[in-house]
Amino acid sequence: VQLQASGGGLVQAGGSLRLSCAASGSILGINVMGWHRQCPGKQRELVASLSSRGSTNYADSMEGRFTISRDSAKNTVYLQMNSLKPEDTAVYYCYLWIATSRDAYWGQGTLVTVSS
Repeated sequence: VQLQASGGGLVQAGGSLRLSCAASGSILGINVMGWHRQCPGKQRELVASLSSRGSTNYADSMEGRFTISRDSAKNTVYLQMNSLKPEDTAVYYCYLWIATSRDAYWGQGTLVTVSS
């Protein structure tokens, strides 16, 4: 399984960006796709996740501004980020966790820079 993330870039505070992450390969059974991020000088943290059964999970600081969605037919997960703040500047990593094998896969990371 490989993950390919895209959509990062430079945006002004208050702006929006949409990240995409496409998974290729064999994905069978219950799974979770989502995003983590690593802000400069900080540890990687959960942003949001969405299971194949439709359950979502958001970090408190992002709920209401970020929306995760997925196209199961395309094995693609999206992260719509609105009202971006400079503190959202980070490398965003998509991931896929497969329940049956308990394997986790990570994308290469995409940089989001929010200017003030």
